[in-house]
Amino acid sequence: MGKKTYVLVGSGGRAEFFYGAIASRFRETAELLAFCDINRIRMEYANRMLREKYDYPEVKTYEIDRFDEMIGELKPDCVIVTSVDRTHHTYIVRAMELGCDVITEKPMTTDAAKCREIVEAVARTGRKVRVSFNYRYAPHHTKIRELIEDGTIGDVTSVHFEWLLNTKHGADYFRRWHRDKRNSGGLLVHKSTHHFDLVNFWIGSQPETVFAMGDLLFYGRENAEQRGITKFYDRATGHPNAQGDPFALPLDDNEQLKAMYLDAESEDGYRRDQSVFGDGISIEDTMSVMVRYKNRALLTYSLNAYLPWEGYRIAFNGTKGRIEANVVEQSYVNSGGDKALEGALQGANILVFPMFGEPYKAEFEEGEGGHGGGDPVLLNDLFGEPTEDRFRRAADHADGARSILTGIAANLSMAQGRAVKVDELVRLD
Repeated sequence: MGKKTYVLVGSGGRAEFFYGAIASRFRETAELLAFCDINRIRMEYANRMLREKYDYPEVKTYEIDRFDEMIGELKPDCVIVTSVDRTHHTYIVRAMELGCDVITEKPMTTDAAKCREIVEAVARTGRKVRVSFNYRYAPHHTKIRELIEDGTIGDVTSVHFEWLLNTKHGADYFRRWHRDKRNSGGLLVHKSTHHFDLVNFWIGSQPETVFAMGDLLFYGRENAEQRGITKFYDRATGHPNAQGDPFALPLDDNEQLKAMYLDAESEDGYRRDQSVFGDGISIEDTMSVMVRYKNRALLTYSLNAYLPWEGYRIAFNGTKGRIEANVVEQSYVNSGGDKALEGALQGANILVFPMFGEPYKAEFEEGEGGHGGGDPVLLNDLFGEPTEDRFRRAADHADGARSILTGIAANLSMAQGRAVKVDELVRLD
């Protein structure tokens, strides 16, 4: 059948996850043709990575206003989208209109209007969109799906889900473009899209009604001032007040971050090392959400971005028992080290409590690699030769929409102080 061909839009921190896989494990089945970005220096860095780290030939580069020209000249099979979240829909929709399928980084997009554009474009063009939900593929997450699908605890009636981001990984969202809600949709869209997708995946349903509360209670200048902090800085690199601050991220201390961001600032002015205790942060760091699903199950969910450890606790209550899972993940700074260590599993256990029977530990084979061992399996599903999958882990645009619509509805609920019906935002019949 020959190799499938790809171009990649957005050559920042998440891009190497995709182009590195094509340039190494999947050379026989996939070929990268070009990068497209607003930042020329960052594309040059990505090409240098291809050449020096992966021994892969450099690819063509196109500045972002030449996107249509790139598609017309190279005619790729698929466009990979790893740009800033608020721009995802632009390239997803245009790629389909120009005859390409799409692989997009999560979240698929950031608000209901953009989500509708994507859904309508899929219907209009007949092209396919894949959303890279790597957490679905982690062995412990697949095991939970298996237990529920096999009826181990009967029908799931309620879920309690608590996710913890620590002061390394969690803080990183408040240094970057994510801190502006217009860019990311806030953590309930950008980060929680993973978690809401897992719940949809696990219980086989989709959100119906959402109510949420959230606030900025730890990060930001005002919160720091209330805790007695008096020394501030706008960015960590080169500022004396950043020395000794565990929340500072000087870019010149990390060769990869320096090359990708500090050396590329002259192109677009983007600063990767902003203070997490600065002004201008418009996302929440403390969030609670309640969801009713179309199968009548209830979810209580919390996300906090400044805690001492990284991972989650979850419990499923059902008509025949209960499942509890406790997971600890390795913390990381995005693109600050080995991709295989991003969200790597440090420890996980799954306990089953039958309604009438002895509790037992559910066994599973731990995976290696990023995001709980899900990354290598997802990448093979995208670029290799996928095998038949009983658990249907491949996520399409509808899965991408169902996950973000929980967060989008939560944002609307926080803004308006009311419960939000998901169908009033986007209908996915």
